[in-house]
Amino acid sequence: MKRSEFLKLTGLGSLAAAIPFSAGAAAVKDGQGPTDVRITDVKGYRFKKAHFVKVETNTGISGWGESDGANRNLSAYYLEKQLKKLVVGKNPFNSEAIWQEVYLKGIEAGIGGLHPGTLSGIDSALWDLKGKILGLPVHQLLGGNGKKKIRVYGSYGRDKGNYNYRTPKEMAEIAAGFVEKGYKAVKARMQIRQENVNPYPDDIYEVVKEIRAAIGYNIKLFVDFNNGYTPAEATLMGQRLYDDFRLDALEEPVFQQDYNGLAEVVKDLKIPVMAGEHEYSKWMFKDLITVAKVDVLNADVIKCGGLTECRKVAAMAHAFGKQIMVHNAKPTLASAASLNLLASIPNGATFQEYAGDRRQQGYGPLFDLFENELEYENGFLKVPQEPGLGLVVNEKAMEKNKKE
Repeated sequence: MKRSEFLKLTGLGSLAAAIPFSAGAAAVKDGQGPTDVRITDVKGYRFKKAHFVKVETNTGISGWGESDGANRNLSAYYLEKQLKKLVVGKNPFNSEAIWQEVYLKGIEAGIGGLHPGTLSGIDSALWDLKGKILGLPVHQLLGGNGKKKIRVYGSYGRDKGNYNYRTPKEMAEIAAGFVEKGYKAVKARMQIRQENVNPYPDDIYEVVKEIRAAIGYNIKLFVDFNNGYTPAEATLMGQRLYDDFRLDALEEPVFQQDYNGLAEVVKDLKIPVMAGEHEYSKWMFKDLITVAKVDVLNADVIKCGGLTECRKVAAMAHAFGKQIMVHNAKPTLASAASLNLLASIPNGATFQEYAGDRRQQGYGPLFDLFENELEYENGFLKVPQEPGLGLVVNEKAMEKNKKE
């Protein structure tokens, strides 16, 4: 089927003149339409700070996604040996069927971590691919909500490596730096972790005191305990911080799988409690909503099965009156996918996580892999309007610099 025939049959013919198709879309071979597209290969690209997935097709057009970087040393092998065979030969426009088959046939590898994280990269690559073929940004394919920019907060961690923590003064300086760049909210990740639960001595109070003094009270302040307290201790510390420094929200106060303990903290604190970066499916988020009863859900598109699954999480959250505040610590394709998600759902929170471009934190080489960048301006990230996820991959750089 020719593209002109496809557009006519689907009712898009009248839009063809108004919406210029991309160079990528024009590369679809004559006589082919979306029903003729087939996936020919799926490849993983490992880097020091990320793992990307490329989905190739018989059209000559490829899609790119990012998978969970926490398992980047395993994702390429798992993709090649286990998941690729479930994807090659399929039509990328049947992405729901692909998601279901890959998720269910690979579930014995684990319901969290490597399996859904690798699937996330495949899924986002499929959406990127479909957008490029049709010449539309992904958020419009998902049913865009019309947002042109997303308000973000500056997110940063305390651990410099091997539990070498930044001092309260250093944490305050970083927060002030975000404010100088136009951010109206910051989140300090305390990175206590469950292996160091209820630390002693504990200087978290002093850290937050210094941060609030540095940024003032017109800037929202979120704190992430990173699963570092038991429920009782989390409640005590959270209440102290709220009373003395007007804390605006608290994230993951207790061990990530202790939903009953988390519910205790939610019930006892006056401030919103957030969680979700360690939930890897809609089923886990269902329990986070109904058992833990958190106020805000931090879904992560490179952990939780990609855009397909995160859309379902968002819809379920909407039905329960909850907002989505994406968990996002990666500055390239993960951020692009997050923006496309937020520009397609009705229940995105006012502020969304963004750690900045992170060039000074070892992420600099990743920016050389793309021909363009996401645009930050005065506390907002602009929603990409290019076809697909919005970032143009430099494929030669990808091939040259990937780690074997």
